[in-house]
Amino acid sequence: MLKIWGRISSINVRKVVLCAQMLDIPFVRMDAGLSFGVVNTPDYLALNPNAMVPAIEDGPYTLWESNVIVRYLCAREGRLCPSDLQTRFISEQWMDWQQTTLNRASGVAFVQWIRTPETQRNHHLIAQSVEATEPLFALLNEQLQHRPFIAGDQLSMADIPLACEVHRWWGLPQTRPSWPHLERWYAQMRQHPGAVGVLDLALS
Repeated sequence: MLKIWGRISSINVRKVVLCAQMLDIPFVRMDAGLSFGVVNTPDYLALNPNAMVPAIEDGPYTLWESNVIVRYLCAREGRLCPSDLQTRFISEQWMDWQQTTLNRASGVAFVQWIRTPETQRNHHLIAQSVEATEPLFALLNEQLQHRPFIAGDQLSMADIPLACEVHRWWGLPQTRPSWPHLERWYAQMRQHPGAVGVLDLALS
């Protein structure tokens, strides 16, 4: 059975769990990271020398980096990984954008609102994060204006990390603009049976 290492409070672990559930892959998840520890033990470092979550064990095969794991599981199952070359790389493009651009902008506000005690919270950093993040969600909203899913007409691996990113931003105690196409898409993602226990969780 697939083993997923990492606490569900991590956006990167949520990506892998959401992917496995959407693909109907049986798995067991072991808490690791932050207060759970584990990540600095010799056994875990043999799985992921970066001492971060997630990591997976698929039999003797191990892998780390959340979006890479999503790609691997989709390719393994032959589902959600577009067979058309150009569509596949549109998916890859948006997955990389989530990790390198959107996550970097939005993560600051998340850390301040959710992981920082109220007395230590820096609202200037939150404002900077909001200023950097909102144009990116506007761009994603535009991408979804004429297509039901991120990469086109069909649900693909690209939708998984971006749904987790939206889940995290939507969960922050702050106002946001109206992005109707993004809201329509995210509502559809939340209705997927695989979203239970992931996209319905409170942030922590």
